[in-house]
Amino acid sequence: MYQISVKSNFSAAHNLREYNGKCENLHGHNWYVEVFIESEVLNKEGMVIDFKDVKSILKKTLECMDHKYINEIEPFNKINPTSENIAEFIFNKINPEFKSRSLNLAKVDVWETDSSRASYYEE
Repeated sequence: MYQISVKSNFSAAHNLREYNGKCENLHGHNWYVEVFIESEVLNKEGMVIDFKDVKSILKKTLECMDHKYINEIEPFNKINPTSENIAEFIFNKINPEFKSRSLNLAKVDVWETDSSRASYYEE
């Protein structure tokens, strides 16, 4: 099995609903996102997928949140914009792109700080 990963980032504000603490207040993060793609075989160029293709797919997805108030974006106007929910949102948005290329999106990691990360993957 081969696995590659690509990192990207976006800046955005959010606040957590029904949370008792500082994060219930409006605040921002410089979010980092890392996606992991797997394949049992390499393409004719000897790659799982070209890194630039993964970067493009991820960048297009993150644009809807970059420099925005995440609580106003679907589905976060209804669910809490936690790192866990953001990771699942990104996973579900980009997974069809990789499935159509017969690749497995193994996991999406979302970092809201240098020391705090949430992951989403499907078993």
